[in-house]
Amino acid sequence: MINHQYKLTSPLLIERQCENIPLDQKNRLIVRPTHLSVCKADMRYYFGQRNADVLKQRLPMVLIHEACGEVIYDSENRFERNSRVVLLPNIGGSDKFYMENYRLDSVFRSSKADGFMQEMISMDYNHVVPYTKKNYDNVFAFTEFISVGIHAVNSFLESSHSRKNKICVFGDGALSYVVCSILKNKLKGAKIAVMGINPVKLQYFNFVDEVINISRRSKFHDYDHAFECVGGSASGTAINQIIDIIAPQGTIMILGVSEENVALNTRMILEKGLTVMGRSRSRREDFIEAVHLIENDRIFASRMKQMISAEVDVFSVNDIVKAFDLAKTSDFKVVMRWCI
Repeated sequence: MINHQYKLTSPLLIERQCENIPLDQKNRLIVRPTHLSVCKADMRYYFGQRNADVLKQRLPMVLIHEACGEVIYDSENRFERNSRVVLLPNIGGSDKFYMENYRLDSVFRSSKADGFMQEMISMDYNHVVPYTKKNYDNVFAFTEFISVGIHAVNSFLESSHSRKNKICVFGDGALSYVVCSILKNKLKGAKIAVMGINPVKLQYFNFVDEVINISRRSKFHDYDHAFECVGGSASGTAINQIIDIIAPQGTIMILGVSEENVALNTRMILEKGLTVMGRSRSRREDFIEAVHLIENDRIFASRMKQMISAEVDVFSVNDIVKAFDLAKTSDFKVVMRWCI
């Protein structure tokens, strides 16, 4: 079966290429993507913001690792035709001692393997999760993003001490929004505070207990634990601010991605006995939980809808370019309705 792929061949240049998808592969099905979500990681490749050696090694490559679609061919008839499924981008490595998202030989789509910006994709059965709420296709497009927040929050709940009365989340972007939503869902009695600098984005966080514009406030109360969702060059500043305001023996969850090394106040980490944990990507179990939340929690699903800043109908490469340009200036998520 001939398949069209839309590959980033160099920064800002996407070209259509062809490949053949065999239909006789065992334990696999063919999925047609219907909705794709643009992630900052994809944007770093598209706009050439990754290290030059990384770009040289990985391009050409199909971008996008957040997507949902419909089953168009299943040789084993496990799924009915046109069944809706979320697509999992992580192809787990061989060392089962570690979680699949942290194995050194795991492969992640749109990073070390082709992503979902294709006409059709051959998927392993373990790399799809079915859903039924079709009117939320645009939310299921970024289930992967939600699953990362679920993975981080579940890791935090398993590892941190029992006092969870006050938790702060640093950052005013999409990741912070997801983490706050999950914390409010799982810790009903805890007071959740969000700290950011963008007054427009902070308006979206009307469901948390405290919204703080850091640029307008210098004094903070002690928080039991904290999540860093800033990333980039400002992540070091954010983590050090957290170290200053977190209570002794608290847990700092680091989720933000930075291309550069950052300096941390290790003296106060030691003095306060803090636990610093990094969490990235997610497992199949996290996807299943994310789908369950969207399908069964009306409030959570509604909040996720609020994250969609724009939707773009994609019929051509020019529409893909439009979506990436929109994502560069949008507050939260840009979803592509994949009409190719």
